[in-house]
Amino acid sequence: MLDDLQRIHERDAQDALGIAAKPWLQLSLDFPAPGNVRPVDNVVVSGMGGSAQSAYVAQSWPGLVVPFILSRDYDIPSFVGEKTLFIASSYSGNTEETVSALEKAENTGAAIVVVTTGGRLREVAAAKGYPVLQLPEGYRPRFAMLAALKALTVIFDAYGLTQGAAAELAAQDGWLQGEIAQWTAAVPTKDNWAKQIALECMGKSVVIYSGLKLAPAAYAWKTSFNENAKQIAWWNTYSEFDHNEFMGWTEQPDQKPYAVIDIRSNFEHPQVQKRFEASARLLSGRRPEPIVIPPRGETLLQQLLSTIVLGEFVTIYTALLANINPTPIDLIERLKNELG
Repeated sequence: MLDDLQRIHERDAQDALGIAAKPWLQLSLDFPAPGNVRPVDNVVVSGMGGSAQSAYVAQSWPGLVVPFILSRDYDIPSFVGEKTLFIASSYSGNTEETVSALEKAENTGAAIVVVTTGGRLREVAAAKGYPVLQLPEGYRPRFAMLAALKALTVIFDAYGLTQGAAAELAAQDGWLQGEIAQWTAAVPTKDNWAKQIALECMGKSVVIYSGLKLAPAAYAWKTSFNENAKQIAWWNTYSEFDHNEFMGWTEQPDQKPYAVIDIRSNFEHPQVQKRFEASARLLSGRRPEPIVIPPRGETLLQQLLSTIVLGEFVTIYTALLANINPTPIDLIERLKNELG
């Protein structure tokens, strides 16, 4: 089925595959750097869902010179104050947790920057003179993650928390385009890694593991299985896995309808790399053999980018195999309406 372009087009009515093929364009977006910057001792990014994903990536790469917290809450950390850079990130601008957190941050004297397309956050920023980095409209939030990441790097560079991160990210556009070309719908299954992985994951609950360096990618795969494939998925990291979850695979349930994915980066600590191999060996016969993903790329940034985008393709193909349109998330919209 995955090589039948007509059937793919019928099932992918809103062209999720077409959108997944072009995230490299977001890396070259030009955002104005915020002005009137001042020294800060810590950074808090408030965001949920796809709007939080970019901040999670930024915790692994590029690495800030001050403590950096991703807050997924209506409240804010107690340490937020005048020496804090507080970034409110919401694609729609109406995420209620982020709007609430911004209101609380305003009372602390923190330096505030907004990343959004509009909504309530844009209104507050316009009224109070907060810098706004305007994201491109027309995406589902999860498909605009790289645009939000580019915006964050511009902010971090402006505050002196990174050096040249925005330029380094922009320089990956051609490389990422070349990686993506291997996973598009026109590439047949026999040559298409994303389609092959999707066939192994269809109809199963998926568990994704990584080390801490590639944890943002593992989390992105988990959420992409949820939103694109409408499929339950879990994730965890090494070496925490070996201190508890490892034992969970050893006995019940006897029948394990799961697909296990190991994202094994050579940038992880050498002991973490050993743990992947030793754990798989000791659990052989007790859990499904893991699908091993060796991230592509020569740098940590390249590995994060390529692995995250590969996950988008895998989960979209998994949806199409199950005759599911990957784009809509109607039940989430209904939930938001229920909450008022």
